[in-house]
Amino acid sequence: MAKKLIRFDWAMKKMLRHKANFGILEGFLSELLEEEIKIKQILESESNKETEDDKSNRVDILVENSKGELVIIEVQNSKEYDYFHRMLFGAAKAITEHIKEGQAYAEVKKVIAITIAYFDLGQGKDYVYHGTTVFKGIHKHDILTLADKQIELYKKNNIHEIYPEFWVIKVGKFGNRVKDKLDEWIYFFKNAEIKADFSAKGLKEASERLDEMKLNEKDAKEYKRYLKGLRDIASQQHTKMADAQDLINKGKEDKEIEVVLEMHKDGVSTKTIAKYLKITEERIAQILENQRNK
Repeated sequence: MAKKLIRFDWAMKKMLRHKANFGILEGFLSELLEEEIKIKQILESESNKETEDDKSNRVDILVENSKGELVIIEVQNSKEYDYFHRMLFGAAKAITEHIKEGQAYAEVKKVIAITIAYFDLGQGKDYVYHGTTVFKGIHKHDILTLADKQIELYKKNNIHEIYPEFWVIKVGKFGNRVKDKLDEWIYFFKNAEIKADFSAKGLKEASERLDEMKLNEKDAKEYKRYLKGLRDIASQQHTKMADAQDLINKGKEDKEIEVVLEMHKDGVSTKTIAKYLKITEERIAQILENQRNK
């Protein structure tokens, strides 16, 4: 039986910032990036500044790995149409805040921005997307590469290793069919559970450290408040969507009435109007009756 664990985003807020728990984040990053990742330190990020009225829709953490790269991990719970823009802003902000005045551009830090999205970001069939910068010739269709001297100076083999790269994990698109070790992590993100046969790096430690039953009384109460905040956000979004649909339907209804009255005024028969608008003759009679009673 799978053990019920606390959500990864709450763990990021409260537990994964402690050095003793670095192994959990290191495991996830190692499986995603397919290389051994070691965390050097946790850096300041917006969600470090907790407030009592935290709306719980977003949690982020900024880490520096042993290679000096900056890794942003962000969990987003609610839909934002400009989220791609915010991903870009976050990467750019990390770059500018971590280069000292007067340093050469060669000192710009590599940024890896990872979004774990609990809403349907963009349009696509997959549940994991990876974006890098590639310069492609418009005539020869070749890929621009680094010169030998640049490779020697900057210890990079490809241009895309200099530029920020982006990962998007769309949790809702994941169908719970686990095919590899990264899928084990995504299963955990979606279900807050880790199955006994999972073997991805970091998950064993996560299973031990993130057991909901092991929370002290203070953290347990705070976690319940956090979950309530997520439910409130989901409820608010549902209400907004329902209201928007009502407005759309009202607009359709107003247009329908307008067309019926216009066609009737032009002498078109009720039967023809019904056929044209694909509505019943009874509906047309009701519209005309309402208009007469105004």
